[in-house]
Amino acid sequence: LWRVLLHNDDYTTQEFVGWVLETVFHRAQAEAFAIMMRVHQSGLGIAGIYTRDVAETKVNATKRLAEQHEYPLLVTMEPEPEEQRA
Repeated sequence: LWRVLLHNDDYTTQEFVGWVLETVFHRAQAEAFAIMMRVHQSGLGIAGIYTRDVAETKVNATKRLAEQHEYPLLVTMEPEPEEQRA
């Protein structure tokens, strides 16, 4: 499993991040807001945990949307730590 991570920046709006979480990651509005606030306050938030193929698809979709809207939103993925899988 892989974590999809959203990174805070000084340009991407909170509204856009929330919208991405709702549309790409299918998060409910309240959950999207909570994740967006985590990104805003701590600099990093987990958008979701997926198989590698799904994570890559969501990363690419988020990057495309950010580029289309001219935001520098950084989205990355990393393996889910083994101890989190139990």
